[in-house]
Amino acid sequence: MSGHELKYVEDAFASNWIAPLGPYVTAFENELAAFTKSKHVVALSTGTAAIHLALVVLGVNEGDVVICSTGTFAASANPILYQRATPVFVDADRNTWNMSPYWLEKAVQGVIEQGKRPKAIIAVHLYGAPAHMTEIMAIADRYQIPVLEDAAEALGSTYRGNHVGLLGVMGTLSFNGNKIITTSGGGALFSNDKSLVDRIRYLSDQARDAVPHYQHNHLGYNCRLSNICAAIGCGQMQVLSRRVQQRRWIFEFYREKLGLLPGIEFQAELAHSASNRWLTCITVDPDLSGGVDRDMLLKAFREENIDSRPIFKPMHLQPIYSQFPYYGDGTFETLFERGICLPSGSSLTIFDLMRVVDVIQRCYQERAEISLPAFVLDSAYSVK
Repeated sequence: MSGHELKYVEDAFASNWIAPLGPYVTAFENELAAFTKSKHVVALSTGTAAIHLALVVLGVNEGDVVICSTGTFAASANPILYQRATPVFVDADRNTWNMSPYWLEKAVQGVIEQGKRPKAIIAVHLYGAPAHMTEIMAIADRYQIPVLEDAAEALGSTYRGNHVGLLGVMGTLSFNGNKIITTSGGGALFSNDKSLVDRIRYLSDQARDAVPHYQHNHLGYNCRLSNICAAIGCGQMQVLSRRVQQRRWIFEFYREKLGLLPGIEFQAELAHSASNRWLTCITVDPDLSGGVDRDMLLKAFREENIDSRPIFKPMHLQPIYSQFPYYGDGTFETLFERGICLPSGSSLTIFDLMRVVDVIQRCYQERAEISLPAFVLDSAYSVK
């Protein structure tokens, strides 16, 4: 927390404005618009709801095809099934871990060869790292397919001077409790296209028509953010830039202390882009590390009561999605087998980070089947 949230929440209570919508919702939307330099923002109950409503306004219906990154959390893909559409999953490139333009075009061509045209492309900015948007947009423009950017984890990330989410037709954000800022639960959709955002704002409030009585000409949804949650968001926005700086500093700390260890690689940042480094993630190649692997590190962290976890399991390997088409060469499968999310919270201290580094260093010293140069071992601090 920034220290400002309680003041705004107490003000919302004092004004007796607790329900969805209200002055803090408007203020939060305005602050998000200013930060992202987006013309239009609508605050919603979740990031998942933002993706769902985006697919609704893009006209995705039963039998349609939506292309989605396989390297993501289930919330990116679930709204496709909400609309009874068919997901087609696309592999990642090895460096950014995001949607591969090569496999994206293969997927588009494969769908067209089957007599359909993809209704939308969901490009995810995984762990805050911007995807190859120039190439993705070129493919989308060539085949006239709208791109929805899932920037749930990427608030504060930029690509060629633009906030991610503004390159496609719409972008979505999440303010779940684990994100770089939180409203406890919440999300948002933003775009420079006023007609799309107005449509989503209408649908998110049960599609109530602008008449004195309750009237509905369309199927609506109950997805607006509460005034209380938005008040928390206003407090969080005051420290968002600092949070991005903290996460990027944490990433650089890990890279300095671990980057020389053989077999360890970090998620890359594209030229002309800046990741908010929401999570610092690494891969460990046991063929290069002398036998140290992901599961060894996870076990060592558990023994030290340090929370860590594998990176996302690819969507095309998830039981619920395994029957749907996938285009790729197994890149994200390999990333999953080797990838681990390191502790990355904004409140971590130097001592906390040194504990994490020490665990990894000890795994290399105790279990590696290779001899490490002294300067590599000296690159990390020991807390013992």
